[in-house]
Amino acid sequence: MLSQILDRLRDPIVFALPAVGLLVAIEMLALRFGDDKDAKGFDARDTRASVLTGLGALVVSTLLRAAALGLYAVVYTYLAPFHLPADAWWTWVVLFFGVEFLLYWYHRSAHMIRIIWAGHQVHHSSEYFNTSTALRRKWAQWFEKLVWLPLPLLGVPPVLVFTMHSFHLIYGLFAHTEKVGKLPRPLEFLFVTPSHHRVHHGTEPEYLDKNFGSILIIWDRMFGTFQPEGRRPTYGLTKQINTYSIWKIQVHEFATMAREVRGADTWRHRLGYLFGRPGWRPESEKQQDTSPALPAHAQS
Repeated sequence: MLSQILDRLRDPIVFALPAVGLLVAIEMLALRFGDDKDAKGFDARDTRASVLTGLGALVVSTLLRAAALGLYAVVYTYLAPFHLPADAWWTWVVLFFGVEFLLYWYHRSAHMIRIIWAGHQVHHSSEYFNTSTALRRKWAQWFEKLVWLPLPLLGVPPVLVFTMHSFHLIYGLFAHTEKVGKLPRPLEFLFVTPSHHRVHHGTEPEYLDKNFGSILIIWDRMFGTFQPEGRRPTYGLTKQINTYSIWKIQVHEFATMAREVRGADTWRHRLGYLFGRPGWRPESEKQQDTSPALPAHAQS
């Protein structure tokens, strides 16, 4: 276990940290001296919260990945019908598209299942959209570490799975910016661009639960979740949490969910609060509430 944790220090994300700091600094300067007056730019307290949550997430990820590698090694060694060679190009093709496809569905489920959304909302909680927002990651990562199990079962060497996921996270840094407009059409058609990802972080009704892709936008086009950017998005949650406390950012939705589960009258309602869509409520409460209906993750 210790050797696995030490090996984890060679994660591409760790090596990318100096470049991340440089990107944040460059974007800060570009926004400060640029002519886009509508861009929200940076807020020192918000950026601090994003960086600290990201550092905490890196520590948690180090430990959980080391544990997951042990599980994946067992699956790969004893259950996989064949083993793909780590140095073969087709292994990396299978790996890339496998991570892409599974990440799309995991990301989509994180917006549809409240107990997963309770962790994922951390990334959406900033009312700003810049490079530092990409660092704002959840500490509750247990579901995420299980989503890759099909890959070692298909014979992909376990250590490569997390390496590829790290490259996906690094790519995401470039998608979190207001300084890049729409790119040439072929790129916009195939890849997740800043324009696509601004939509994903928007709180407007037409932007909610759209554009889940990581590097490729083709999955959203195939499965009906693609939305092009129109009006400038308003970032954050549909119900803003108005805090820079990294602890509250991480746990506020879990705390709300726990209170609602404790106050539920039936097991069906308890399960609904845990596994229903974010914002789910029993029909009896909906009938008593005369306020306008809110979109999917309105209670976060």
